[in-house]
Amino acid sequence: MAKEEHLPLFETKKAKGRVLFRIFAASIFAGICLIWVYRVSHIPKAGEDGRFAWIGLLGAEIWFGFYWLLTQASRWNPVYRHTFKDRLSQRYENELPGVDIFVCTADASIEPPMMVMNTVLSVMAYEYPPEKLSVYLSDDGGSEITYYALMEAAEFAKHWIPYCKKYNVEPRSPAAYFVSKHGDDAVEDNHQAKDFVFIKKLYKYMENKIENAVKLGQVSDQVRSKHKGFSQWDSYSSRRDHDTILQIVIDGRDPINATDNEGCKLPTLVYLAREKRPQCHHNFKAGAMNALIRVSSNISNGKLLLNVDCDMYSNNSLAIRDTLCFLMDEEKGHEIAFVQFPQNFKNLTKNELYASLRVINEVEAHGVDGYGGPLYVGTGCFHRRDTLCGRKFSKDSKSDMKWDNRKREELGIHELEENTKSLASCTFEENTQWGKEMGLKYGCPVEDIITGLSIHCRGWKSVYCNPAREAFLGLAPATLPHILVQHKRWSEGNFHIFLSKYSPAWYAYGKIRLGHQLGYLRYSLWASNCLATLVYSTLPSLYLLRGASLFPQMSSPWLIPFAYVIIGKYTWSFVEFLWCDGTILGWWNEQRIWLYQRTSSYLFAFIDTILFSIGYTNSAFVITAKVAEEDVSKRYEKEIMEFGASSPMLTILATLALLNLCCFAGFVLEEAIAGSKGIAKAYETMSLQVLLCGVLILINLPLYQGLYLRKDKGKMPSSIAYKSMVIAVFSCVCFKLSC
Repeated sequence: MAKEEHLPLFETKKAKGRVLFRIFAASIFAGICLIWVYRVSHIPKAGEDGRFAWIGLLGAEIWFGFYWLLTQASRWNPVYRHTFKDRLSQRYENELPGVDIFVCTADASIEPPMMVMNTVLSVMAYEYPPEKLSVYLSDDGGSEITYYALMEAAEFAKHWIPYCKKYNVEPRSPAAYFVSKHGDDAVEDNHQAKDFVFIKKLYKYMENKIENAVKLGQVSDQVRSKHKGFSQWDSYSSRRDHDTILQIVIDGRDPINATDNEGCKLPTLVYLAREKRPQCHHNFKAGAMNALIRVSSNISNGKLLLNVDCDMYSNNSLAIRDTLCFLMDEEKGHEIAFVQFPQNFKNLTKNELYASLRVINEVEAHGVDGYGGPLYVGTGCFHRRDTLCGRKFSKDSKSDMKWDNRKREELGIHELEENTKSLASCTFEENTQWGKEMGLKYGCPVEDIITGLSIHCRGWKSVYCNPAREAFLGLAPATLPHILVQHKRWSEGNFHIFLSKYSPAWYAYGKIRLGHQLGYLRYSLWASNCLATLVYSTLPSLYLLRGASLFPQMSSPWLIPFAYVIIGKYTWSFVEFLWCDGTILGWWNEQRIWLYQRTSSYLFAFIDTILFSIGYTNSAFVITAKVAEEDVSKRYEKEIMEFGASSPMLTILATLALLNLCCFAGFVLEEAIAGSKGIAKAYETMSLQVLLCGVLILINLPLYQGLYLRKDKGKMPSSIAYKSMVIAVFSCVCFKLSC
């Protein structure tokens, strides 16, 4: 027993093959340096054709080399964690801490209440003592329909939670669970089969009631009259102008009403719509999270906080216990501020049409974990309450995560609600450190990254937990415009951090390890990739049309570093993607989205951030639609790219695609006229440019189809087709004539 008490609650293993990878990376960097030498030593003289393009490519290649170094920091020292939940149970089962779970939603029109309720029900059903579990729904839309849906979910939970624990159900999101069973006959055990039919019937009944309310756009007067909680909407003016609405739907302290149909305790369940006023900045999700932190401290005050987006349901009922293996470890637990789980998606197509976070989750996050811990990504993250509220790390002071048995002041439920409402008011944070040194930081679209960075800079570490069974599953955007908007928001927020006083380049200097700092910079500089990518995807093609070579000839020894870097980099990328259980076509789709993001999302993010920095625009939070229309979903399942409505980002993509096609067609036509001598000369001097232009055309095939071949509603809008064609042809003609 004595030996068992000293065994760690988790172990850390370093990745195999690190030395081999470092040698390979060093050789790639040597090749990059040789490319730089070639560019500098072969710059055309003033007045020679191609001098401008040569200098542009030199700048792009310097940037690509620098950014490549940043990405290697996330691969240099990867570590993998494994927890021992049995040891946790043996030592601390009766001392497990209280856990407060925050689910955030903001707009019932694009975040359907049924989807939100499935997330709420999944976290209510964690394999954890229910008296120590509290779930808070933050509704920044202040929708009475969402509140009604939560009340219906609370009633369904009285049957759902015991069913989950009785049959050890996974996943514990009802919708996901029923889909996984493919019909009532999927349950073999006769007794469970009866319960399965019953629980599914209850779910459908709940779903119909909520969907009917959504269709009507309001809650019926009959329902409103039965529940006093709806009276809080009497003074409601709009989603941007209303009082704090707080309702304890299930009071975990109540031994009579807070029980399921088998007499067992239920978790506490709370609805919160913080006060909103037009004249007060509400600070988006960061403001909602800070209101939740304060409100929960007055109701349940759990030492462990989990926040999840409304579409990220729990897929692993043991995730809390995985987390506590890190935080309650006797030797290293006191150093850890938060435990981040990967952001996985359930609706990805087989070949990941719009790419995913696969490589980030399976490779890069493990690499950053080796230097001090992963970044906080805003969902699927467990925090110590005190560290999220500004506590600095100290070796001499340890934060006890054990259950606090001290009794708090007992208040009636209505009195507790009234006393707590002021904590979510618009004026509460005035002249306080909330949003600065306490809670999530304000002033940035990606409040999660900057908050995590500040925690690391206060001396804390974090841990990346990536169990075999995904802890959380969400919904990825199902259209190209939505994925581009999402990445614009992420890259804009990260670039905003880079230009702020919290930039990892200077704010983190000397406070965290260099590898950790580079890991943060890798994401902070996402948007900056747009310029170099635009140069490389336009200038070589345009000068191909003009017949000017921008790369070494086939017979030149300088071709070797170019060939080695290109082949080595993409071969490694391909192998890495397959190692992460991706598909060949999935890797190709990732290269396409890589190009699209950098020439549209990142470009607009870069421009908007610069304009914001000089005071021309204000930051805004854009919510990505979580549910697609039926015809959109069908095309998505068939892996047909969805373009939809016209947008500037799609115009840029279409123009660049047609520009490359026109340049390639013009070059082929000209060489065909020139005959065999022209073809031989082109092969010798222009091979790399032809290869680059050809790859860009191949990667844009779905875009050409959307422009001219498809007839469905998901095709590229006609206005973009005409506009992009005119711009591309005009640019090519003007460039050709200017030589």
